[in-house]
Amino acid sequence: MGIDFHDPSITFSYASRTASDEWKALIKPYIVSSESMAIDIGCGGGIYTKALLELGANHVTALDFSENMLTAAKENCSDYKRRISFKQGEATCTHLPSSVADIVLERAVIHHLNDLKSAFVEAFRLLKTGGTFIVQDRTPEDCLLPGSPEHIRGYFFEKEPVLIKQEIKRRFSHERVHSVLTEAGFTGIKEIKLWETRKSFSSFQELASDLKSRTGRSILFELNDEQLNALLTFIEDKLKNEKSIIERDRWTIWFATHP
Repeated sequence: MGIDFHDPSITFSYASRTASDEWKALIKPYIVSSESMAIDIGCGGGIYTKALLELGANHVTALDFSENMLTAAKENCSDYKRRISFKQGEATCTHLPSSVADIVLERAVIHHLNDLKSAFVEAFRLLKTGGTFIVQDRTPEDCLLPGSPEHIRGYFFEKEPVLIKQEIKRRFSHERVHSVLTEAGFTGIKEIKLWETRKSFSSFQELASDLKSRTGRSILFELNDEQLNALLTFIEDKLKNEKSIIERDRWTIWFATHP
């Protein structure tokens, strides 16, 4: 079973948050000109399309293979519509012109791909000389860190170890990503770990409601209702002394240069 991004029920699921301050601080130095042109591949609900514009990019092409996601992105980014082009396409075949972008972003995309090299070769084609390819995703090591009041995801695997195999299966190791970036022609590859704030919750009930809403678009889709309810009870016990909850995830981000 996998996530169906064409399912109308999740159309706005990926447009309900904003990019975190720590993400913006990390990415800001790579937008070096007010004329910067960016491509957000796998834009989802446009959260990071909007963030790239807020950080100073002049124009962003928001690309996704799902019309539903593009519908959400258009609504989410309505204040910036004159500076965004929305395109339907695949990470491996965008149908965009060559050498047009100063920045290509693929955030939370590669774990949905089978052909990593084709996606990276396509990003290389889209970038201008000296442009930057930014790849953000979780490695198996990122996902399987122990649970804590901040790293809620870790509790998923502590309570339901059966999910570990599925999570590892859909994630690329940091060595593999680095290797394929090199094969695609990129140089100056830099790898950074980032703890990114996902969302703040005023109570466990608010968190529980959010977790239930993720079952069509996260590893939680592997659980049935009984298992999900048991997981929520488990997490509630772990967080019983927390007055407020700030959920963070650890990500790996690769910055690579088109020479």
